[in-house]
Amino acid sequence: MEIYWVNGQYQEDERIFDSQFEVYEWTDSLYQDFSNGFLRKENIGYATPDIKVIDCLTELIPQWAEYMNVYVTMHRDEMEVDGKKMYRIWTSYSR
Repeated sequence: MEIYWVNGQYQEDERIFDSQFEVYEWTDSLYQDFSNGFLRKENIGYATPDIKVIDCLTELIPQWAEYMNVYVTMHRDEMEVDGKKMYRIWTSYSR
């Protein structure tokens, strides 16, 4: 399964946010990236060291998908990269 990863494009990708407001503002700004993936029926994902971002995306992605009239399945995991914990979330389509 090929996944288009949104992270790596923005300097905020490696940031640990201080407040839930900042987390929401950042994750909400990712709507354009995810909606473009939904339109192209791509599997799309995001990775970050901040679990709060993944938790927020867990709530927002289904809302975005519903708005775009698409059905996606969400997946989450965590991994270690260079001794640092990274959290990932991605979507897949039932084709």
